[in-house]
Amino acid sequence: MADRLPLSTLLSFVLVAFTIEFDNEAEHRMPHSTTAQGRSPGDSPFAPWLVSLVMWANCIRFLGDGPLQIRELVLRARTKTNFRGMHRWGYIRIAPDPADTRPKPPKVDWLVRATSAGRMAYGIWQPLPAVIEKRWQKRFGPEAVDRLRGALLEIVSRLDPGLPDCLPILGYGLLSQQLELRPLPAVARDHLADSPLWALLSRTLLAFASEFEQESHLSLAICANILRVLDEKGVRVRDLPILSGVSKESINMGMGILRKFKLAGLEKDPSGGPWKVVRLTARGAEVRKLYERTVAAVEERWLSRFDPEAIRRLREALEELAGDGTAQNSPLFEGLQPYPDGWRASVRKPPTLPHFPMVLHRGGYPDGS
Repeated sequence: MADRLPLSTLLSFVLVAFTIEFDNEAEHRMPHSTTAQGRSPGDSPFAPWLVSLVMWANCIRFLGDGPLQIRELVLRARTKTNFRGMHRWGYIRIAPDPADTRPKPPKVDWLVRATSAGRMAYGIWQPLPAVIEKRWQKRFGPEAVDRLRGALLEIVSRLDPGLPDCLPILGYGLLSQQLELRPLPAVARDHLADSPLWALLSRTLLAFASEFEQESHLSLAICANILRVLDEKGVRVRDLPILSGVSKESINMGMGILRKFKLAGLEKDPSGGPWKVVRLTARGAEVRKLYERTVAAVEERWLSRFDPEAIRRLREALEELAGDGTAQNSPLFEGLQPYPDGWRASVRKPPTLPHFPMVLHRGGYPDGS
């Protein structure tokens, strides 16, 4: 297993690729605003701040039939959204229920309702998972996608039914925190086969990450994306986004944690260049080895828990689509070309997909953008 990519990495490659393709299509279809490009062209007065699939998955998709209490929305999503962000970005409004006669009802009982922009986003986002999955069937072949879906269903059907459909926004320490909530009703178990591909990938990856983080002081997000590419010789800070596939902002957050625990240090480039270099401490090098052992141990346990053949089928289905996750050797990159007017068309394209989604409060993008 040491010569192969971890199962969590393969799951991440495929989930991130699906998410980016979903996001590119949503951006193309929806009036929106971004920092770099301002407001998109078009006559629509509704131009919310652009966000990623996770914000659909943990918020807007539950508001199509009308407002919900904050409490009920979180229970249905089984994870929290960025309520302040979704309000600020123009998708939702939050206010006390007019029918609640209490002088100061707790905020968990306030109503969340979609704005006009939120309702527009709902209509645009709702069909996109099926659109992207059909593209994948055409691109990779229906048999390849069916094999992946079948392998994921075999695992997900035996996981905690209370897992959310999407990865949670990373919490303190960039940990994959999840809420202890009531399980899904039994009928939802029976309809797992109808789950979108991104939900099956997310549930499986979150289960893996949660098990890893029960044994690790560092999150899988930091270990897989940042610690993995560092060594005791030193790596230029400017190179980390390219090496990891995640954004500079998420690198900065992860580096703050590594430095806090004295696992890595910053210093001037010893070659005399103007760049900062990050170098693992001796303790950091040991933690890197521990990450590799722990991620391998979790997969070894899964071989026993879910049956070796089930894990073999999942791994083979993921490898068929993901390759090694690089632009040179991964079939997934064929679908990652953004529209010419998309924000990803104007930024440097990393040569690798992230080894774990960096889902931040900034908008839920899988590379922390």
